Amino acid sequence: MKPWFKRSLFGFAGAALLAGSLAGCSSHRHGWGGGYSEQDRAEFRARMVERVGSKLELDAAQKQKLNVLAEKIQAQRTALRGGGDPRAEFRSLFAGAKLDQERAKKLVDDKTAAVQSGSPEVIAAAADFFDNLNPTQQQKVREFMERGGRRFGHRG
Repeated sequence: MKPWFKRSLFGFAGAALLAGSLAGCSSHRHGWGGGYSEQDRAEFRARMVERVGSKLELDAAQKQKLNVLAEKIQAQRTALRGGGDPRAEFRSLFAGAKLDQERAKKLVDDKTAAVQSGSPEVIAAAADFFDNLNPTQQQKVREFMERGGRRFGHRG
């Protein structure tokens, strides 16, 4: 295969994977999902902070830092989803006789820009939260991550 063709093929596969992942995630109605009001998302965030806070035995200041982190993640997710329906946006790329490569590239560029612009705030909030945990709490977070992100106190 010619190098430019191989690069184009990998680029398209990456774009399709990114867009497909975004579209798949957008249809789930778990806590952060689309279709929920801002009040519903705030209630979910409060329940999550309370649940994680009780498992990690967080004090009030640590819970506040976790809440800030949850808000930053939600804002990043909202920016990544954009204003419209990600599934419809992705399907529209395939609506014509040929794949709309320019729109596909713009879609990938927009999502990449959203990640790049919001990531520093998310990273700073995550660092502020994690760095203010005591060693026992930090170890619990590491164990949670080792289990692949399954819930704290998950049975089975």
